[in-house]
Amino acid sequence: MLDIALVSSVKTEQKNIEGVVISGKKKYKNKKENPAYAILNEVWKRKYRNAFDSYDNYKYDEYQKLEASLNNLDSTFTQKKIFKGMEFMFKNVDTAAVTGKAYVPIYMNEQISTFYKRNKPSSSEKKVLVAEKASGFEDYQFMVQTIQNLYKDFNIYDNTLNFFDKGFPSPLSTDGFSVYEYELMPDNVVDGEPCFTIKYYPKNTAALAFRGVIFIAKSSYAVKKVSLNSAKNMDVNFVRGVNAELTYYIIDEKSFRPDKSHIMIDMSLLNKKANSKGLYVDRIISYTNFEVNKPEISAEVDKKAEIGNPEVYKKDDAFWQANRQVPLTKMDSVTYNNLEKLWQVPKFKTAIKVAEMLGSGFYNVGKAIDIGNLYSVYGRNDVEGPRVRLGLRTFFSRNDMWRLEGYGAYGFKDHKFKYGIGGRYMFDKNNRFTIGYGFKNDIQQLGVEAIGDTNSSVGMRRSFASSSIASTGSNFYLSKVVENNLYFSIEPFRNFQIMLDGSYREITAADPELFKINYVNKNGIEKSQVNDARASLVLTYRPGARFAEYGVDRNTIKTLSPTFTLRYTKGISGFFKSDFNYDKLQFSYRHPILIGNMGRSDVSFEAGTIFGSVPLSLMNVLPGNQSYFSIPNTFAQLNFYEFVTDSYTTLFWEHHFNGWIFNKVPLLKKLKLREVAFFRGAWGSLKHDNVVMNRSNIFYSAPKDHIYYEYGFGIENIGFGNFRMFRIDFNWRGNYLDRPDARKFGVKIGMQFGF
Repeated sequence: MLDIALVSSVKTEQKNIEGVVISGKKKYKNKKENPAYAILNEVWKRKYRNAFDSYDNYKYDEYQKLEASLNNLDSTFTQKKIFKGMEFMFKNVDTAAVTGKAYVPIYMNEQISTFYKRNKPSSSEKKVLVAEKASGFEDYQFMVQTIQNLYKDFNIYDNTLNFFDKGFPSPLSTDGFSVYEYELMPDNVVDGEPCFTIKYYPKNTAALAFRGVIFIAKSSYAVKKVSLNSAKNMDVNFVRGVNAELTYYIIDEKSFRPDKSHIMIDMSLLNKKANSKGLYVDRIISYTNFEVNKPEISAEVDKKAEIGNPEVYKKDDAFWQANRQVPLTKMDSVTYNNLEKLWQVPKFKTAIKVAEMLGSGFYNVGKAIDIGNLYSVYGRNDVEGPRVRLGLRTFFSRNDMWRLEGYGAYGFKDHKFKYGIGGRYMFDKNNRFTIGYGFKNDIQQLGVEAIGDTNSSVGMRRSFASSSIASTGSNFYLSKVVENNLYFSIEPFRNFQIMLDGSYREITAADPELFKINYVNKNGIEKSQVNDARASLVLTYRPGARFAEYGVDRNTIKTLSPTFTLRYTKGISGFFKSDFNYDKLQFSYRHPILIGNMGRSDVSFEAGTIFGSVPLSLMNVLPGNQSYFSIPNTFAQLNFYEFVTDSYTTLFWEHHFNGWIFNKVPLLKKLKLREVAFFRGAWGSLKHDNVVMNRSNIFYSAPKDHIYYEYGFGIENIGFGNFRMFRIDFNWRGNYLDRPDARKFGVKIGMQFGF
């Protein structure tokens, strides 16, 4: 474990720095009087030159060791009856240097990869997994994804560093003097490189910031080594602290390369007390064998990397002994054997399965079937009354190449059974060529689905609008949908997906006495059923996206990458019983953006239009939210079908300040509450032809003359200890206040799990 929180032990050629303590703080009238400023100013001038990406191309080998360990284990705890049969795990207990408490590994993963990147003439990169060795909860999707989401890639020269999707100001930030105090220390030599030594610490101890030491090469003003150590009272749920040490190799005056990264995260479950049981998650990355400016590197980038090669997981001990860049510790050497024994203990496997169920909503039976989603078991609406729903899906491993799934639901008011079935098969792991089919017969609230969703998967998920637990106003604007869907998808380029989607739907009103979807066809006959055959082309681009698996279903590792989706849909008249020819074009853009230490903005923009005349069931309905719960990308103060459009644009902006304001108020700071602000807006139009053909019992209106908007603020991080998943939003409707049943103000409750 790293021991650099306030004590740094840096071995150099000339001297050892032992026990660096923040003391003797000299105050300066302005930052330019501080001798550290002149040095950092030279770093800022050169930071864009001090980058490995200045070469035409390069490659390197990367070794990563990721380990998770239970910590703060004392003899009283380990001797409890619950650990009967697991005593062998505590015979090789190590002691953490910082806390003095025992810890024992429960997960370990080693990877050796080769990274290739071409910068010129066009930028492209590829990472090839050469070998992997793992022991622990590899088959538990939620567990592995949680660990992988802890670590984000960052550049120490950036102004903001991303930890836990929160912005921490870098000590190398050009705005660093507004956040940190800097103190120039005596010069040192690190790995033969004479270095300036600068100690830094935050001005505000409640801020999301670090403290540590920066070693800057005197020859090039490039960072040679830096430590990042979080404050003890860091306002991040489940995290007691972060200790990081990053080292770099100085190539010349113009460039550097990473040498080693060691980041340890101290996590806790219930609270952040020093003796609370928790988890150490420790990651070491070492970079070696750099090569630059070779034609074969650019050629290798263009080759398709083989994904899921089984030989990667079969390397013997001799291979690892020869290629492991960081030697295993004595503790590591026995970890693999201990973990293999641990996973044979039934009570431990059951405990992990329960934890996985709480996180994912699915309970695995026999490593073959998942039961769930348990969070969608109950709902209600005005047509079905109380509704229960339960689903099954095949699940043999996180990297299954195929999946079958289905669900059944029953309404206790309409006494009708609903169901859906589906399946998909991925033929190629490299380009992810997949075929899927789905069928459903269910009650649905139309017009609230994201444009990029795969329809066969939509049928398997619960719709908040059709089965929320509690809502305001009437929720009878529901349709019965019988749908067959077939789709093909492929990724010809990294993070770029092409999907061809075809479906046939028969849509009727769920309760015609309460809600009608009737229309007049071209022969002047009024009809109550919409028959719709359509084909869609969907293009999705997610630059920078990362995924936890390579199977048919992948979980996204959280990044700050945007998502662009373009969808063209063609309605085909005469196909089966289809009645309508139309064209629909839709575009969406979604992007989480870090705004320095002021928090994170989530931005979502969508626009679409329909060419041709269509009935109500095929129009674009602005997504209202009549539930008492906060739902992303919906309008909190809109009723269902209040605005109906054939052309529309929507904008959703939500900013999470992460306590940037509340931490300045002593009482709120103690409560660890966080503030949220949001704005939602929509514009739309509705052609006369689309109004006159419909015979439904709603009032047709679109926000054409004035943009509809909502605004408000929220308080999140409500709870106790680490369990602060609750949120309360205060929503105001900005206009169209004179409409019948207009909701001018509303309060909604949300739940969100995160840091």
